[in-house]
Amino acid sequence: MQKYIGMKEIKSMPMSRGEYNKLRGWEVPTDENPNDDGYLIEYADGKKNHPNFDGYISWSPKNVFEATYQNISEGFDFGSAIRFLKQGKKVARKGWNGKGMFLFLVKGSKFIANREPLLSIFGEGEEIDYCSHIDMKTADDKVVPWLASQTDVLTTDWVLVE
Repeated sequence: MQKYIGMKEIKSMPMSRGEYNKLRGWEVPTDENPNDDGYLIEYADGKKNHPNFDGYISWSPKNVFEATYQNISEGFDFGSAIRFLKQGKKVARKGWNGKGMFLFLVKGSKFIANREPLLSIFGEGEEIDYCSHIDMKTADDKVVPWLASQTDVLTTDWVLVE
């Protein structure tokens, strides 16, 4: 078997095995305990499998769930921020002072040199390979290139921006 690591945004709530089986209209198998603690999980990117939920639902035992998932309501680490950026989401630090500031990933592209200083570097009509990078939308509605500091990399106060 190969090893995998998962990174996906889910919704969840505490629910016993018995409550989950009742929700699904199933009987709890005789070799399983209906009082087992666990979580109802909803995957937004899965095919809907219950009329009361928008995504795919399943159940996970409490110990498995808590070892697998991190509650991001209070913040997450820089590695998670990078993964969210790669998924096309926007992220910010809780402590940033400016209202409306966030980071976003600009995917690489190619374009033709058509203005200075690019014309003096590449020559007119030459194709430029514009690499992926992270930009910041500032509080005054400007876009600037962004680089992480050591504090940014080591903190756990990153949040998703809707």
